[in-house]
Amino acid sequence: MRLGDQRESDNIEDMRGASGGGGGFGGRTIGIGGVVIALIASYFLGVDPSVLMGMMGGGGSSSAVQQVPEGPRPKPPADDAQAKFISRVLGSTEDAWGQVFREAGRTYQPPKLTLFTNSFPTGCGTGQSAMGPFYCPQDRHVYLDMRFFETMKQRFHAAGDSAQAYVIAHEVGHHVQALLGITDRVEAMQSRGSRTDANAVSVRLELQADCFAGVWVAKTEARKKFLDPGDIDNALATAAAIGDDTLQRQAQGRTVPDSFTHGTSAQRSRWLRRGIETGDVQACDTFKAQI
Repeated sequence: MRLGDQRESDNIEDMRGASGGGGGFGGRTIGIGGVVIALIASYFLGVDPSVLMGMMGGGGSSSAVQQVPEGPRPKPPADDAQAKFISRVLGSTEDAWGQVFREAGRTYQPPKLTLFTNSFPTGCGTGQSAMGPFYCPQDRHVYLDMRFFETMKQRFHAAGDSAQAYVIAHEVGHHVQALLGITDRVEAMQSRGSRTDANAVSVRLELQADCFAGVWVAKTEARKKFLDPGDIDNALATAAAIGDDTLQRQAQGRTVPDSFTHGTSAQRSRWLRRGIETGDVQACDTFKAQI
C-alpha cells in the first residue's frame, strides 16, 4: 500500500501513556459471561462496545459520559512510523469522503483519531484496549490502541498495511454513518425492538461500514493508485477472518446466529468488495438489500 506521498491528517491525537481513570461503561453490572460475549462481538471493527453491553443488560446503552481531558492534545512523534502510516490513512479518508460529500452538496466534517494505551476516557465511557478499535458517536472520535494490530496478526492472522488501513477505514465508515444520521436511526430502531431485532440491525450497520471502507479504497485508488498487488485480497481475508460465525466458532465451538452483531465472514468480505468494486455510497444501503 503506497501512501508515502499522502498528506498526514491534522486530526490525530497521541494520548498514549495518559491514564484513563476508572468508571467503566456506566453503572450497569455485567457478569463475566456477558463481558466475554460483548468483547467477542465487538472485538474487531465495531461501534463503541458499551452499546452491545447495554443491549445485553436490557434496553439501550447505559454508558456514562466520562470527563475527557481538555486542552490541546499532542501529535505522535515524527519518528513513529506506524503512527505516521495511520495518520496518512486518516488523511486519505478525509480526502475521499470530502470528495463524496462535496459531490452531494455537503461538507465533510472529519473525525478525530485518538491513540491511547490501556484505557482512556471518551464521550461514550472509558475505552479499554481489550475492546479493540471503536468509534464513539457522542464525541465523534475513533479510538485506537495500536497494540491491537499485533493482536490482529496473532489472533486473526491478519497483518500488513492493508489490514490496518481496513480497520481505520471501517471506523471512519461509522463516522460517516453518524454524519448522515444513520446511527441515530439505528439506535431508535434498536430501542423499539427485541434483542434479536437489535442484533440484526447492528449487523446491517456494521456491513455498511465495511462497504464504506470499500468506497474509501475505490476513491483513493482512483485518485492516487496506491494499491499494491495483494492489498485487496488481504483486506478481504481480514474481513472474512473476523466474521461473527468465525469468531464464535473459535471462542465456543459453535455459532448462535441470533447473537450476531457484525455479520458472517462471507457477508463482511462481500460488502467490503461491493464498496471497492462500485465506489458508490448508494450501493452500500444494507438496510434495504438482501444481505
